[in-house]
Amino acid sequence: MKSILVTGGAGFIGANFVPYFAKKYPEYKVINLDKLTYAGNLDNLSDCADCANYQFVQGDICDRALIEKLFAENDIRGVIHFAAESHVDNSITGPKAFIETNIVGTFTLLDVARNAWMEAPHKVKAGYEDCRFHHISTDEVYGALGETGFFKETTPYDPSSPYSASKASSDMLVRAYHRTYGMNVTVSNCSNNYGPKQHPEKLIPKIISNALSGKNIPIYGDGKNVRDWLYVLDHCKAIDLIFHNGKSGETYNIGGHNERNNLQIVDAICSILDSKCPKKDGGSYKDLIVFVSDRPGHDRRYAIDATKLTTQLGWKADENFDTGIVKTVDWYLKKLKL
Repeated sequence: MKSILVTGGAGFIGANFVPYFAKKYPEYKVINLDKLTYAGNLDNLSDCADCANYQFVQGDICDRALIEKLFAENDIRGVIHFAAESHVDNSITGPKAFIETNIVGTFTLLDVARNAWMEAPHKVKAGYEDCRFHHISTDEVYGALGETGFFKETTPYDPSSPYSASKASSDMLVRAYHRTYGMNVTVSNCSNNYGPKQHPEKLIPKIISNALSGKNIPIYGDGKNVRDWLYVLDHCKAIDLIFHNGKSGETYNIGGHNERNNLQIVDAICSILDSKCPKKDGGSYKDLIVFVSDRPGHDRRYAIDATKLTTQLGWKADENFDTGIVKTVDWYLKKLKL
């Protein structure tokens, strides 16, 4: 049985990916390594309970001794690296954790994998030719766009926050290990994810939870910051494709082609909630919207060109925003038993 190490699999995207991946590939042993910080939740992995090929390990990707032990005991043949500190506001108030996890942690994983799989630079150990390190990153490394245009894989990096700077650094480390050592690596940069299991600090679950609790719904600035929204399971399927079929050393952008500004997001969610769970006073959840001071360095617009992924690997999103947001709201209503 081939062992695959998934890092950060108790986080939002990882906790959607791990059950999908473990059930699709029963021939793999899927080892989920997660530190279980505030953003990790084992309840989100309850659907792995019946997966005989799944194992959870609590630990830190910066702990080299632990990573080496996992590689040695399980003969790890692939790494799918989600683990990251990812909240921009938190990176502004406390950047140190982002540097440690996103940069040092990525280096630790890369270096242990290199020693396990490679005899020397550009010389792979016999039997380890198919081992791959896939690194999940973000479109935020590219900075901001104007009113038109899209991020391509060739767009120069221009990160705006400590979070995006740390992810840009980790991307560069992964590429350097490919160029210097010949490691089999791939990188993906995705747009904003949404869907089930997302931490309540993020925009969409915060809108839903605040609305249902009768609390104000805070929107930064004028609410016209634009993001390209990607349903999380579509992202998981793209990672699967890249890990198995992507070209070594290549980067692939993953986007949903669903540009929405924050006002459109909150309006859509409130309209769904007005229909599915009407307020007792007969009013609209939109009445709870308030505008708050904008985030420092808040990028105005992101949009992804995923042409390379669709033409070279055949990926296509199954959900558009209109279908995906209904599924997302339904999941939270079910979770809250409403």
